[in-house]
Amino acid sequence: MSGIESDMDLEESDDDGYEDYYNNTDDAEIDQTDPRKIDPEYFEYDCLTIEDIERLLNENVEALCANLQVMPSLAKMLLHTHMWALAEVIQKYRQDISEVLADARIKPRKPSEIDIQALRSNPSVQCTTCLQFMSGDHFRNLACGHSFCKDCWSMHFEIQIIQGVTTGIECMQQGCNILVPEDFVMSILNKSSLRERYQQFAFSDYVKSHPQLRYCPGPNCTVVVRAKESKSKRVICKHCKTQFCFKCGTDYHAPTECKIIKKWLTKCADDSETANYISAHTKDCPKCHICIEKNGGCNHMQCYNCRHDFCWMCLGDWRTHGSEYYECSRYKENPNIANESAHAQAREALKKYLFYFERWENHAKSLRLEEQTLEKIKNRINEKVMSNQGTWIDWQYLLDGADLLAKCRYTLQYTYPYAYYMEIGPRKELFEYQQAQLEAEIENLSWKIERAETTDRGDLENQMDIAEKRRTTLLKDFLVV
Repeated sequence: MSGIESDMDLEESDDDGYEDYYNNTDDAEIDQTDPRKIDPEYFEYDCLTIEDIERLLNENVEALCANLQVMPSLAKMLLHTHMWALAEVIQKYRQDISEVLADARIKPRKPSEIDIQALRSNPSVQCTTCLQFMSGDHFRNLACGHSFCKDCWSMHFEIQIIQGVTTGIECMQQGCNILVPEDFVMSILNKSSLRERYQQFAFSDYVKSHPQLRYCPGPNCTVVVRAKESKSKRVICKHCKTQFCFKCGTDYHAPTECKIIKKWLTKCADDSETANYISAHTKDCPKCHICIEKNGGCNHMQCYNCRHDFCWMCLGDWRTHGSEYYECSRYKENPNIANESAHAQAREALKKYLFYFERWENHAKSLRLEEQTLEKIKNRINEKVMSNQGTWIDWQYLLDGADLLAKCRYTLQYTYPYAYYMEIGPRKELFEYQQAQLEAEIENLSWKIERAETTDRGDLENQMDIAEKRRTTLLKDFLVV
C-alpha cells in the first residue's frame, strides 16, 4: 500500500479506525480545570507598553552591572549579544572575561599595539579618513585602538543611524568588526534628533534580540508582547486586535510550522500567474452548465437555474460528496511518478501544487465572503431587535456561530500548506482524514449560518460543537510548537 493510493476496502477500514480514535475520548483523563490540556492553542502572554519593556530591560542591565561591576553600556552589549540570558552572561564572564568580550566583539582577541597615550599627546596627527591634521586630543578610539577624529566618527554614526544601524555599528577601520558601545556613540553625537533616533533603534534591536519579546506587527502599534516561551502560538494584541504567531511574527498559521508557512508563502508569491489563473470567481454548473458565481463562503453550491447541489471545488454531487468522506480535500499521489520522465514529474509537481493552492485560496476567499455574511446577520438581528422580536442576547448564538465558523475555516485554510509538505505515510493519512472531517463539518456549519433565518437554533449549536471538536482534535494531534 502506497499511503494514499490504498485499496478501497482497506481505506474504509482505516476510516472506521480513525472515527473510533476520533470519538472515543476518555473525558475522565482530561483535567477540565487546566486550559493547557483542554485548548491546544492556549498560550500565556502579556501585552506591554514601551515603558514596561524599558523597565524590564533596565532591570536586567542593573542586575548585570551589580554582579560584574561593569558599566551599563557594556552590560547592554553583553546581554544583547547573548539574547538577554543574564545567568549565562554572568557565568561566562566569571569563567573567562577575555573570551566573553572577544565573542561579543567588544575587545579584540589580541591586545592593540597602538600607543594611544602617545597619540593623544601629539600636537599634530593626521586622520586617516578625512586626511586633516589636528591635535591628538581630538581623536577617539575603541578597544581595538583604531583612532579617528571626532568629526569622522560623527559622520560615520550619522550615516549608520540613517540606514537604521545602531547596535551593529562597527569600527571604521576596514576589516575591524569591533562594535561601538552606546556611551561612545552618545559622547560623539551632538544632534539631539540623531541621539533620539539612535536610542529608538537601539531599543528596537534589544527587543528583537530578546526571545521572550515580540513587537506587535499591527500598523502603527507600539505594543510589545512578552511570553515565557517562544512558541508558534496565537497572540492577539489587546490594543489593535492583530492576531499573529508569537514565534515568527507573521499571520497565525496553525497547524503549519513557521518554516513551512514561510516556504509556502514564498512559493505562492513566485507563482503569481498561477494565482491569477485560479482566482476566477465563476464555474459552470455540472448539470445545466450555466455560469455560476460564488457569492458566499460555503462550498456547498446550489444552482439557481436547475437547483442542482454540488461542491464548488470538485463539482461533485453534494448528496454523495459529503456523506461518508470528503474526498476532494485529499490529493491522490501518483505512486509511479519517480519512474516517469522529468517533464512528467514537473507536470505532476505543478498539478499537486495547484490542487493545494486552489483550496488554500478558496478558503481565504470564503473567509472574506463570510465577513459579508456576518454583517448581514448583524443587520438582520438589529431589525429583529428594533421590531421587538427578541433582544441582542436572544440572537447572540448567530454571532457566536459566525465567529466560530471564521475560526474553524482559518485553521482549515492553514492545513493545506501543512498537507502539501507532508511525507506520504500513515501520519499523513490520519491528517487528511481529520482535515476532511473538519472540512465537511465547516461546510455544514457555513450552509446553516448562511440560512440562519430557517436554521433551528439547537441544530446550529450542535453543528458548532461538532465543528469545534474536529478543529481542536486536529490541532491537538498535529500542532507543532
